[in-house]
Amino acid sequence: MAKHKTPLLDELESGPWPSFVSDIKREAASRAKNEKGIAYQIPVDVCDDLLGVLELSFTDGETHWKHGGIVGVFGYGGGVIGRYCDQPEMFPGVAHFHTMRINQPSGLYYHTKFLKDLCDLWEFRGSGITNMHGSTGDIILLGTTTPQLEEIFWTLTHDMNADLGGSGSNLRTPGCCLGKSRCEFACIDTQAICHALTNEYQDFLHRPAFPYKFKFKFDGCPNGCVASIARSDLAFIGLWKDNIRIDQKAVEAYIGGEIKPNGGAHSGRDWGKFDIQKEIIDLCPTKCMWMEGKTLKINDKECSHCMHCINAMPRALRIGVDTGCAMLLGGKAPILDGAQMGTLIVPFINCEPPYTEIKNLIEKIFEFWMEEGKNRERVGETMKRLGLAKFLEVLELKPDPRMVQEPRTNPYIFWKEEEVTGGWDRKIEDYRSRHKM
Repeated sequence: MAKHKTPLLDELESGPWPSFVSDIKREAASRAKNEKGIAYQIPVDVCDDLLGVLELSFTDGETHWKHGGIVGVFGYGGGVIGRYCDQPEMFPGVAHFHTMRINQPSGLYYHTKFLKDLCDLWEFRGSGITNMHGSTGDIILLGTTTPQLEEIFWTLTHDMNADLGGSGSNLRTPGCCLGKSRCEFACIDTQAICHALTNEYQDFLHRPAFPYKFKFKFDGCPNGCVASIARSDLAFIGLWKDNIRIDQKAVEAYIGGEIKPNGGAHSGRDWGKFDIQKEIIDLCPTKCMWMEGKTLKINDKECSHCMHCINAMPRALRIGVDTGCAMLLGGKAPILDGAQMGTLIVPFINCEPPYTEIKNLIEKIFEFWMEEGKNRERVGETMKRLGLAKFLEVLELKPDPRMVQEPRTNPYIFWKEEEVTGGWDRKIEDYRSRHKM
């Protein structure tokens, strides 16, 4: 029998979609019965009281959670988010309700034994409630008490070969797509670089030293399955710099209807006869494709790697073979200064172990941002304040037209005074003198 009446929460179960309220109620009932005879290390009524405090928050129109200061495990400054209820007498089961972030494996591949052990651990020492791979990317273990933190950490690190993820003003847990393990479009081994950089920058991940949070995310190709350009401070997007490979016979098969476009995935809708002009060539953002008779032509120098043609005709068009990645800096969600997409700083870089060139750039970014960034200022906001030109100077990168989406729309480019006045005058004079004008 539930301890608390929750009429407002009950409404969240009435719609057509699965409800987290139902999940918590199911866990609360399981803990009350305890048919497995688990010796729970935190209050048995933790889930019941969680529902109660949430109902009270809905009733009062304000949260009843508070952050009670720094709480964590010895030697780490991140990985645990302290949560306390401001009504502990009314809801003793959630007087402490700390969240733990666990570093997820690259590509989110799990052995079933690991998942079982993780669930058993959290049933024993936590609330049993998890949130797998939400906006943070980590394994999220929701709800435990302060005395259990070290015990959980010991089991994770010594018995399960796992580690805490990032929280606070530090490097957050890097995340990536499936990469070459499953995807034919992957230009880089996202799992390998994600794992390598996670290990390389453990100290930045566990011991906060930054002005604010910093995220790496790795997309194997421009399809952007982890949306790194919008969701990370430093995004890696796999690219090719040679030509798209074309199978002209397969192109004819698509046109003739022998092969279905989009991998045959029509979502139950009959799209009718495939029209390569309408559905591929006319939709190319740079107009770099055309037909000469039955032959598809591509001006690869104008290709913007949007992936539309490759996605639509995967048996006819393939990514190139000279692959690497682009690096984009400054993407973030709208917290202090509005949402920002990552700004291109490296149009193409090789992406093979040991990633020396990439690591050198990362360390220059870290060093400059730690020196110049203001408190709670993301690196994208620092770049917006100081200008992209300053970052390029620090990173020892040359400006490139590809860093600007279109003329006069990039707010990060500023001319130096000598370039606008004397600099250009001298260049004009030199040009005239060389050509005897």
